[in-house]
Amino acid sequence: MSPLPSVTGLQVEAAAFPPATKPPGSASTLFLAGAGERGLNIDGKFIKFTAIGVYLEDKAVESLAGKWKGKNADELNESVEFFREVVTGPFEKFVQVTMILPLTGQQYSEKVAENCVAIWKALGIYTDAEAKAIEKFLEVFKEENFPPGSSILFTLSANGSLTIGFSKDGSIPEVGKAVIENKLLAESVVGVDRWQSKASTPAARQAVAARLSELLKE
Repeated sequence: MSPLPSVTGLQVEAAAFPPATKPPGSASTLFLAGAGERGLNIDGKFIKFTAIGVYLEDKAVESLAGKWKGKNADELNESVEFFREVVTGPFEKFVQVTMILPLTGQQYSEKVAENCVAIWKALGIYTDAEAKAIEKFLEVFKEENFPPGSSILFTLSANGSLTIGFSKDGSIPEVGKAVIENKLLAESVVGVDRWQSKASTPAARQAVAARLSELLKE
């Protein structure tokens, strides 16, 4: 087991992301790969909805080094393939989504589900298995409410299972509320829809690119 990379914690609005954390459903401690806000441009103004922290298992650095070592932050930030490999690589990932504005579980999960299904249908990969996984995903969030400061926690195991947890006070529980065994859903929720988008999460994406480009030099 390689040592955990030495990184600093990051502050996004009122959300503090520590340099390392042990996510729900995991036996490992993961390091903070980057953090930033997620939002939308509304009438020409960027409205921040959530703060997002992205954590990776230590072996991510070694796994990514083969192809990406020596690339600078801008090169990584521009590469769709790089972020795809961060999400699909054979190591654990953890994403903490902390509310800046209040949101209901139903609002959040329905938007995520809608995005996932639209992408899968466009790619022709939406099957009964994904439909059942989406159903379970919506059910997990049905009764939840997320005031500012509360968090949604997603742990993606190396084999593709998704653990979903919730925190009201910034603490990270050891056990999640539900586990969904669907790799496509897990990778979509943890990656594409959370922090990979240049439009909605430019700061988080840039932070991950900058931090990993430095770690890959070592």
